[in-house]
Amino acid sequence: MNILVIGSGGREHAICHTLKRSPETERLFCVPGNPGIAKIAECPALPKNDWNAVAEFAAANDVKLVVVGPEAPLCDGAADLIRAKGIAVFGPSKDAAQLEGSKDFSKKFMTKYGIPTAAFGTFDNREDARAYVNAQYDRGIDLVVKADGLAAGKGVIVAADRAEALAAVDFCFDGAFGSAGARVVLEECLIGEEASILALTDGKSIQALASSQDHKRQLDNDMGPNTGGMGAYSPAPVVTDELMAAVQEQVLNRFLAGIQTEKLDYRGLIYAGIMVTKDGPKVLEFNVRFGDPETEAVLIRLKSSLADALYKTALGKLDEVNLMWADAPGICVVLASGEYPVGSIVKGHPISGIEEAEKCGAVVFHAGTSTDEQGRFVNAGGRVLVVAQSAPTISKAIDAVYKSLAHISWKDMQYRHDIAQKALKHQI
Repeated sequence: MNILVIGSGGREHAICHTLKRSPETERLFCVPGNPGIAKIAECPALPKNDWNAVAEFAAANDVKLVVVGPEAPLCDGAADLIRAKGIAVFGPSKDAAQLEGSKDFSKKFMTKYGIPTAAFGTFDNREDARAYVNAQYDRGIDLVVKADGLAAGKGVIVAADRAEALAAVDFCFDGAFGSAGARVVLEECLIGEEASILALTDGKSIQALASSQDHKRQLDNDMGPNTGGMGAYSPAPVVTDELMAAVQEQVLNRFLAGIQTEKLDYRGLIYAGIMVTKDGPKVLEFNVRFGDPETEAVLIRLKSSLADALYKTALGKLDEVNLMWADAPGICVVLASGEYPVGSIVKGHPISGIEEAEKCGAVVFHAGTSTDEQGRFVNAGGRVLVVAQSAPTISKAIDAVYKSLAHISWKDMQYRHDIAQKALKHQI
């Protein structure tokens, strides 16, 4: 069948790469795509964010499945519009996408359906938010400050102390995140180790993918500001069979019951960011699409057909899907521009060494690249490339991916050097 993917990042490159390996895939399109995706898929030039144009293109090219990669099109109603044209879509409706589009909506959903999460408060004005911060710190409770709306993975500030929490509140209300920060969610800071659980759901059943762990902070040892993710690995040893059983019962099953009760049209993927606390798993956030960079680490381990799984999910036939995973762990490391995530990105630096990295066995996904007049790949965003690799053990995967990415360079390139080190600690 013909498949169209919406998006232009490393996540979409990984989805296209995996769909390309699926026997059901005939022609593969990606809108708008990127220079790396263009090597494996057709990337037609369509008007930006024009979902009618995407639907018309899909119909004219006998596309049987549209896969929506990023959160913004889902919150914009892309799945609803394309689905209304009679085309199967992997991605939740606009109403359901509020689970990521509004942190307040998401937290209230979790509370209503008994999904464990941190205590929180939502505020529309600076004065009340600052008063809440002071009251919580007076009680000895540390806080996380979140912009309510979509902020490209950067709208979460884990405050080190009262002063930083107050400054973060001001940061949001001063417009640092645009309209996304017009409302602020303040929640108790949870302590533990994080894990990412991605699951397919068609609204009738729910099926978890292999576990993974993201690395949100910019610098080694989880230092520096939050980012959209600097690397990931799969599986995550912190997700034991016992923990996964708890996540299935307390998070995934209750999530499914919630969307059924609320009559939300959810045929796609739900991402649960989990904090493993001393009191069990608690949800940090819901995302309504594949995580990035978790997708790059997880999908290189998929042995069964991604096209079949996504298509049957879109058709409401998830119960017919049997996901199969390679035992070998997967790891990916994000290579970013030097100014990321807080500076103004200097673009256009030529990138070298991608082919050499691939010759070492890595898969190099493009996240923020373009080409210059000479046809060379250049950096064009904050997160630029994602280097992924699998190996028989996590230690071998770590060695392999860092050996491969050592071939790649451009001016001021940065990356974390400790991706997946937490996995090794579980082996000691």
